[in-house]
Amino acid sequence: MNSSVIVIASFTPKDGAEHEVEKILQGMVSPSRGEAGCTCYDLYQKEASTSFTLFESYKNQAALEEHRQTEHFKNYRAQIIELLKEPIQVNILQEINAAKR
Repeated sequence: MNSSVIVIASFTPKDGAEHEVEKILQGMVSPSRGEAGCTCYDLYQKEASTSFTLFESYKNQAALEEHRQTEHFKNYRAQIIELLKEPIQVNILQEINAAKR
């Protein structure tokens, strides 16, 4: 099956690092949306919180793997880890029955 892949990634910044984490995540939006296999790349902030969530959608698993090999992905990972209070929480979902956007 060559179904779409959804990634939901949550980030909890260390105290005082909220603006830097947001800046790094904002820097991922445009280049990720420009990838051929990316169908959605949206950044959210939890209400009344300093935590952030990325909602990503890719055409298939291969497109997600291509995303993870880009320079912007590698740079973001190298920068963001030390700014987080806890490890990135990542959920990867395989489409079973989803409405098309």
